Amino acid sequence: MPEIDAATRTELEAAAFRRLVEHLRERSDVQNIDLMNLAGFCRNCLSRWYREAAEARSVPLTDPEAREIVYGMPYKEWQAKHQKEASPDQKAAFAKSGHGH
Repeated sequence: MPEIDAATRTELEAAAFRRLVEHLRERSDVQNIDLMNLAGFCRNCLSRWYREAAEARSVPLTDPEAREIVYGMPYKEWQAKHQKEASPDQKAAFAKSGHGH
C-alpha cells in the first residue's frame, strides 16, 4: 500500500464520500429499508454520521440540514418522490435484523 499523508487521505475520503452520496442520489430506486436490511445502514444513518461529525467540530447542523446534504433535497420531498411503502417481507427482515433508527 502506498504511503499517503493525512491531508491526501482526507481528500480521498472526502471524494469517496461525495461519490457515495452521488451514487445514492442516482439510485433513488433503492429504498432505505433495503439498505438497512442488507448493509445495516441507510441514507438517514449517513446523514446522522455527517451531523455527528459536524457536532464534534462545533459546527451547528440539524438533522434536516444533514439529510438535505445527503438526499440532495429536503427529506420530505425525497420521501414524496421516491419512498415506497415497505412490503411485508421488507418489514419482517427489518424487524429480524434488529436495526433501527
